[in-house]
Amino acid sequence: MMREKFIEELNKLNNELITMGSMCEDAINSAIMIIKEDEFSKELYDKVDALEDATDKKEKEIESLCLKLIFSQQPVASDLRFISAILKMISDLERIADQALDIADLSKEIDDFKLLRNTAIFEMAKLVTSMVKNSVDSFVRKDTQMAAEVSKMDNEVDKMFLKVKKETISMISDEDKEGEVIVDVLMMAKYLERIADHSTNIAEWVEFAIRG
Repeated sequence: MMREKFIEELNKLNNELITMGSMCEDAINSAIMIIKEDEFSKELYDKVDALEDATDKKEKEIESLCLKLIFSQQPVASDLRFISAILKMISDLERIADQALDIADLSKEIDDFKLLRNTAIFEMAKLVTSMVKNSVDSFVRKDTQMAAEVSKMDNEVDKMFLKVKKETISMISDEDKEGEVIVDVLMMAKYLERIADHSTNIAEWVEFAIRG
C-alpha cells in the first residue's frame, strides 16, 4: 500500500514537471513572437511575464514535493535518481522562463524590429525553441536518443551565436544604425544561447534519470 501511494506521488511529480516544461515552451515561443512582429506587443509581453511568474511558483511546488518524497518515503536508488534529476531539471526550466522574459524586456527597448531581420537571430531562435521542446519531450517519452540529439544541437546554437555576433559587429560600423539596438540584438542572442545550454542540461538529466 505504501509503495502504491509512492508510485502515485511519483506520477504526480512527473506530470507537474511536464506542466512546467509546457509553460517554458510557451514562454520562449511567445517571447520570439514579440520580436517577429513589426511592433512591440504588450499582450504578448504580459503573457511572457505571467508565464515567468507561474514557472517560479511551479518550481517551488515541485521542489517541495521532491523533498517530501525524499524525506518521508526513503526511495530506492532508481527512484532517488529520478527525483534528484527532476530537482535539477526544474532549476534549468526556471532559468529558461527567466531568459524568455529577458528577451521580452529587451524587445520593449527596440523601436524598429526590422533591424533584427538583418541577422540570423530568427534562425537561431527556431533552433533553440526546438531544443527546449525536445528536451521536455525526451523526458515525457523517456527517450534517451532524443535527449542525446538535444545535446548535439547545442553546438549548432553556439555557431549561430557567433554568426549573429559577427553580423551585429558589422552593423555597428554603419553610422546609420542605432548602436543601442544592436547591443540589444546581441544580448537577445546571448539569452538564446543560455536557453540552449539549459535545454542541454535538461536532456543530460533525462539521460541520468533513465540510465543512471
